[in-house]
Amino acid sequence: MTYLQKLLNEGKFVITAEVGPPKGVDLTRFREIVRLLKGEIDVFNVTDGQGASMRLSSLAGCLAILSEGAEPVMQMTGRDRNRIAIQSELLGAYTLGVRNILAITGDYPTLGDNPQAKPVYDLDSVGILLAASSLMRGKDLSGNELRGEPPRFYLGATVNPNFSPLEVELIKMEKKIESGARFFQTQAVYDLKVAEDFSKAVSDFNVKILFGIIPLRSLKSAKFVSEVIPGVKVPREILYRLEIAPDPKLEGLRISAEFIKKIREYGLAHGVHIMAIGAEKSIPVLLDML
Repeated sequence: MTYLQKLLNEGKFVITAEVGPPKGVDLTRFREIVRLLKGEIDVFNVTDGQGASMRLSSLAGCLAILSEGAEPVMQMTGRDRNRIAIQSELLGAYTLGVRNILAITGDYPTLGDNPQAKPVYDLDSVGILLAASSLMRGKDLSGNELRGEPPRFYLGATVNPNFSPLEVELIKMEKKIESGARFFQTQAVYDLKVAEDFSKAVSDFNVKILFGIIPLRSLKSAKFVSEVIPGVKVPREILYRLEIAPDPKLEGLRISAEFIKKIREYGLAHGVHIMAIGAEKSIPVLLDML
């Protein structure tokens, strides 16, 4: 059992944070962030070519986190690998100590910094979960037997509570559960009503939910988030607070802290997943507000 799984099963309100590997081989800043947040959060979630941008691999980032004495969640997208490469990397990750896997289909390459890249998408997020589950049963996706003890992963996936109609997103979520997902990270949520409706809709699903938190840095960033994340609508009162705040970044952290406290107080989720997107050093300030 992984540390993340243990905490969630014990009913602790879990806090995870997303960290992006560098675009290069210098891990100095990456390690600084890990050391800063270690002990403040429970688990680090390492992106895999976030935003379809070429970076150091998620696996390498996970190994750096393990070497710092913390636990990672390795994101695995289907954008850049076929099923052979995905299964191979899953096995490799397990042998190196990675146990938590988050399956993601992945952003299309035209959105990233190598727009001429050819997308693969041999497996989507459901396919990746099926591949990992198959490996855990001692076979590859084609039914060929593995040698020795099979890996034991703790599998997760993503879901967007903002999506409309929500029923469509719930059908996808159920497919991911059937394929092996046991925990879910959501897209960013800013509207408590959205969080409440989603929590009620999935109350019968036997999975753990971590609500996504992206601290807003300005009125402009709030409008950007609303434009790029399907279905996300930042409530008008939040936009107003950011507009009049003397320090919008600090106000954005206050807004996130207030939202996390409500999620925890109302029992709407099993934890939160903070996506600071380059501003990870502000996470301790946010956590001090809880």
